[in-house]
Amino acid sequence: MAVTSTKPYVGVPRDRVENFNGKQIVYVGWDQHMLFSTPFMIVVEPGMKLGDMLQNAVRPLMQPDPDAPAVDFGKVEWLKGKQPWTPNFEASLADNGIRHKQQLTFRTPGLNTLGAAGR
Repeated sequence: MAVTSTKPYVGVPRDRVENFNGKQIVYVGWDQHMLFSTPFMIVVEPGMKLGDMLQNAVRPLMQPDPDAPAVDFGKVEWLKGKQPWTPNFEASLADNGIRHKQQLTFRTPGLNTLGAAGR
């Protein structure tokens, strides 16, 4: 849709990393699990270990799904952005190359109680 403005429009993004007081946004999605319509948005410090983020922030958010207790983060398939990726759970988010507003996706083949039908 076209927009008509009486003066130049200047958009100011408010979700820049500078506005998060040393923290960053990370999106984590559980592929093919339709109980969660969008990735989880988590605000964490870049120095936090990836494994700690998964256990302390992501795992509690997954609990409504009946497959959640069976997920072993070390055995799932990972994507960073849209590329296959092998994480280091003992390293920090920064050391894993996870930047502000990065999307991580994990796939759990064989766990699809509430997954998308026909996939």
